[in-house]
Amino acid sequence: MNTADRTPAPPGAAARSLTASELIDRLRGRGFAGAVAGVERLPALRAAICGQVVPGGLDPQFVQERLGFFDFEPPSDFPGAASLIVTAIPLSQSRVWFHWRGRRFGVLVPPGYIGFDQAGRRVQEVVAGILTPAGYRVAPVLLPEKLIAACTGLAMYGTNNVVYVPGMGSLLRLVTFFSDLPPGEAAWHAPKALPRCGGCNSCARACPTGAIEAGRFLLHAERCLVFHNERPGTIPFPEWIPAGRHECLVGCMECQRACPENRLHLGTVEDAGEFSERDTGIILEGRPEQDLPSRLAARLRGADLMAQYAVLARNLRAVLEAASTT
Repeated sequence: MNTADRTPAPPGAAARSLTASELIDRLRGRGFAGAVAGVERLPALRAAICGQVVPGGLDPQFVQERLGFFDFEPPSDFPGAASLIVTAIPLSQSRVWFHWRGRRFGVLVPPGYIGFDQAGRRVQEVVAGILTPAGYRVAPVLLPEKLIAACTGLAMYGTNNVVYVPGMGSLLRLVTFFSDLPPGEAAWHAPKALPRCGGCNSCARACPTGAIEAGRFLLHAERCLVFHNERPGTIPFPEWIPAGRHECLVGCMECQRACPENRLHLGTVEDAGEFSERDTGIILEGRPEQDLPSRLAARLRGADLMAQYAVLARNLRAVLEAASTT
């Protein structure tokens, strides 16, 4: 989502009568879930993130690479920002087909990679379509959305540190905005864990890298396969990652697939594209994006994989090698 995109209130907008609870009800009617918090919660969010950077907490390298871009201040060109609106939209898994060495491989892509921008635009259009006629504005944020969702009560954390929303499980995308909509009596509390997690170790048993530790709520994020296959494609996988456990083109579904909370949400897998033997070979070569044949570049864009192109050669090679041994 373009951080410069602002949805202005139209001249002569209607009197401001919409409430935060009415917004949430209308989002629910569109198949989304939502919650609202006041911007005065921003210092608490910053403190919560910084509080995890302690001995035994989050790995400093992970923090630098993955959490350093957050901005805990309202945008300077939105002086009237009063609230944070966090929304959840359900997303399905995707499958991309690759032909290689005479075989056809279906490779999973978890929710949130393919269709990420499209889902964000859809949510922004819906939220703006509700708020703008009432005289309110929205602007994108760069904030820890999972933490906001958990603190507002929209979501709960699993032991795998993934958030779960009722009716969606963890197969979703969170989209958050600043707005000048008054937050009203917005709920805010410490993040809560799913009650089921207290007697379940399914995600820890399924994790291929030991990132989930029994008795410890905070994920060993520096060991998570998601962290490593989202790093620049020039960085090889650490030798301690089991070579045969690469199943997704990017991200990982092992802990989410094993989680009982997702049992009703894993059935839908959408085919996103198919690549010939020649296409697959070119991808594995790791050619610079500008040197790709136009036909292949168009197919990658059509499958919504161009945003992941910098990691595709490394990740796809690992997936194909793992699948070829089965």
